[in-house]
Amino acid sequence: MGKIFRALKKAGNNVTPEKKSAAGDDSAIICDDSDSRVSGQSEAITQSSSRPTNPALVTASKPHSPASEQFRLLKNNILFPEKGNPPKTIMVTSASPHEGKSFVAANLAVSIAQSIDEYVLLMDCDLRSPTIHTFFGYGGKEQGLSDYLANKIPLPSVLKKVSVNKLTILTAGQIPSNPSELLSSGQMRRLLHEVKLRYNDRYIIIDTPPPYMTSETNAIARFVDGIILVVRQGKTRTKEVADILDIYGREKVLGVVTNFSKKTIGYGYGYNKIGYGYGYHQRR
Repeated sequence: MGKIFRALKKAGNNVTPEKKSAAGDDSAIICDDSDSRVSGQSEAITQSSSRPTNPALVTASKPHSPASEQFRLLKNNILFPEKGNPPKTIMVTSASPHEGKSFVAANLAVSIAQSIDEYVLLMDCDLRSPTIHTFFGYGGKEQGLSDYLANKIPLPSVLKKVSVNKLTILTAGQIPSNPSELLSSGQMRRLLHEVKLRYNDRYIIIDTPPPYMTSETNAIARFVDGIILVVRQGKTRTKEVADILDIYGREKVLGVVTNFSKKTIGYGYGYNKIGYGYGYHQRR
């Protein structure tokens, strides 16, 4: 993990925030996947393949771009770890808002789904400020996770399909008045338990709010196999990363993704054409 901190120090521990990108946390996700084994009722999944995707979903819109290649590198580090089994449930979070966690979660989910044998469920668990739906052409008024948890709506009716094969998304749904209670509920635990254990060929990517700002992120972290932390170069402090590592445990954190990178860090690279750059620093 020392390499993570050395890379962060090179990026700068505390620089004034940059202009917010269209691919930051203002995007949301939806689900696809002609395979609906999560629910066992494929006919109930919303069809959405005709909806336009957000250009920020670079792994779908520009699969041969340098940005997409970086997400393939990130995917390969997750799917083929140096030791042990790959994590099946992965939480993506950041220390503060607007650091690009939803952008990373959505593009990582697409990249994994583009593999030959892997299926992916992408869940938007940021019930306070959801953005995943915007990546896949949804307006945010559709029923989703909050409706499933609060009103016990059947899961198949809130799952959504997208144009990416083998990808299913569960959007946040209506913004509730009690997000912490919903995400800490027994219903949420049962959902995570079901999707984690029933299907051994499915990866679950979970977009969550920054742990500093909400309590529900800590509840979700207990039920995932690994955590990816997104940091924004020139904004995120090294101390914030160290605090999160202390909260969740260094063994739980798979690595750190540097977003908005302006120059090469580790084996990442700078990609500034549309305002973001990436570098991945694996746990050591």
